Amino acid sequence: MVKIAPSILSADFCNLERDIQRIHTADWVHVDVMDGAFVPNITIGVPVVKSIRRHTDMFLDVHLMVDKPIRYVGEFCKAGADLVCIHLEADHPTHIQQALDIIEAHGVKKAVALRPITSPEAILPYIHQLDMVLVMTVEPGFGGQAFMESQLKTIARVREIINQYNPQCDLEVDGGINHDTAEKVVAAGANVLVAGSAVYGASDIPAAIASLRVQD
Repeated sequence: MVKIAPSILSADFCNLERDIQRIHTADWVHVDVMDGAFVPNITIGVPVVKSIRRHTDMFLDVHLMVDKPIRYVGEFCKAGADLVCIHLEADHPTHIQQALDIIEAHGVKKAVALRPITSPEAILPYIHQLDMVLVMTVEPGFGGQAFMESQLKTIARVREIINQYNPQCDLEVDGGINHDTAEKVVAAGANVLVAGSAVYGASDIPAAIASLRVQD
């Protein structure tokens, strides 16, 4: 079944509790954490995740677009993340593995993310232990970007690797997802869809979420 994970990057941060309640028909809450170093934008940190956790029981999918994530993964786990996703490009492979070990030690699901420049084969050293792989279909850092069609090949290849080595692993796609692009990424093998503008920019949010679910 396809899961829908609206990104609060497109929510009204002055009314964040309200806007999380507005996506209650979705499966997950996608939380984009940006540090101004790994990506040029700055968003939110541990205190906001703690606050979100106090106000929702929804699954918190925390996507760390931060340099050297080993420094922060433990704190985000303690803050209430259900899944923590780190970028393979953000540190040396040894430190990526150590960060994944920390996430596992906290009993939190673990994932790695791929920028568009990164080969699908980069997940191979980690695939047996992962709960999810995230394929970016835009360059990470800002919401509202156009979907990169070229990433459909990456999604398909990641799905092949998952099916071969870890069939229980989820495959999430983030960037430019709407009703039309959702059909393409699900056909390529995705089963978790992150949507920001397509959900929060809609006049009827439950209907927008339902529109994405027709891919099930």
